[in-house]
Amino acid sequence: MKRRTFLGGAMAVAVVGQGSRALAQQPPIKIGMSMPQTGGLAGGGKASLLGIEIWRDDINAKGGLLGRKVELVVYDDKSSASETPAIYAKLVDVDKVDLLFAPYATVPTAPIMPFVKQRGLLLMGNFSFQVNSKVGHDMWFNNAPWGPADSWAASFLDIGQKAGGKNMALLTADQEFAQNLALTARDVAKKRNIPVVFDQSYPPNTVEFASIIRALKAAKPDIVYVASYPPDSAGILRAVNEIGIGDDVKIFGGGMVGLQFAAVMSNLGSLLNGVVNYNTWLPEPSMYFDGTKEFFDKYTKRAVEAKVDPLGYYLAPFGYAMGQMIDAAVNSTKSLDQKGIAKYLRENEHKTIVGPIAFSADGERKETATLQAQFRGVKDKDIEQFRSSGKQVILFPDKLKTGNLISPFEAARK
Repeated sequence: MKRRTFLGGAMAVAVVGQGSRALAQQPPIKIGMSMPQTGGLAGGGKASLLGIEIWRDDINAKGGLLGRKVELVVYDDKSSASETPAIYAKLVDVDKVDLLFAPYATVPTAPIMPFVKQRGLLLMGNFSFQVNSKVGHDMWFNNAPWGPADSWAASFLDIGQKAGGKNMALLTADQEFAQNLALTARDVAKKRNIPVVFDQSYPPNTVEFASIIRALKAAKPDIVYVASYPPDSAGILRAVNEIGIGDDVKIFGGGMVGLQFAAVMSNLGSLLNGVVNYNTWLPEPSMYFDGTKEFFDKYTKRAVEAKVDPLGYYLAPFGYAMGQMIDAAVNSTKSLDQKGIAKYLRENEHKTIVGPIAFSADGERKETATLQAQFRGVKDKDIEQFRSSGKQVILFPDKLKTGNLISPFEAARK
């Protein structure tokens, strides 16, 4: 296991007066985590870590937490669930970290939930989906905007029904994350008496989607909900472009992972047009809060040097927000007592660069802030176009909305 210790950018941090003396005299506050730096989740893990590192450097420049420098202790979990239990045991028992951040994504996080609950440790979640639903740990706080479990599918179906959709097709990868999304979509459809006219899962290694899209098109659905991972998302959109999806489809997309990452977006280009898909942060006017612009100014410069996602919209600002919440809780309680910090996080609303965050009893957002946005006017081979508003128009939630759905799907692709 290779250890990577990030020393808080101390050489580059300019501190003055009493703050500098305090930082020099006291041991650092250590925040431990694993983060995918290799393997299938590495692209997201690197961007997420850069967001956290920018927060670390900002907080150290202001004098640290409780007058102590913040130090990150980070290990590569190789995108593997089998790595994280040993890493987190080492962070707690050997490295003696003061606080824990979770790794990026559901799969590496799920195995450490029983450990942190058993030890009574606070864990700041990092874009996991429903990992606490069965564990029931009362010191878990997810930075992701998901909100109540069924809100993801419900928001997509709301938009589809308002456009005249009366039935639904489901196309999902046969892996845990996509199947969880499909499960909630079926539940919401059942509650609303929406017939499911096509429901198919495919193996995660599927590369040819032409026959599946032909079968889906033959079912003549009004709403098409897709839950896929990056390689599948690209394959599905290429098959749709080749075969067409039918004039009945009012809305297409929903849960396609990969359409948030710069490399995938640049590769797909105009094939994205018309798709309505989930997202977390977009450069639309409604998405800027105190510090958002300043964060992306720093991220854009450092992403080039770090060779990570040049846009960084999906994960990086939420990593920074995780640090902001710890900053508020530690400085308000004037302590590193984890129960006290958890109580503060649970009972207060927190101002962050991704907007206000308040938690339910299960540690997820009280209200969903998961965006549903429609790609429009996207050109091929131009990543810079995604830095402007209007390329991904926000349809949901209403308080962040920047436009209305263009429907049917085939018309929106033109």
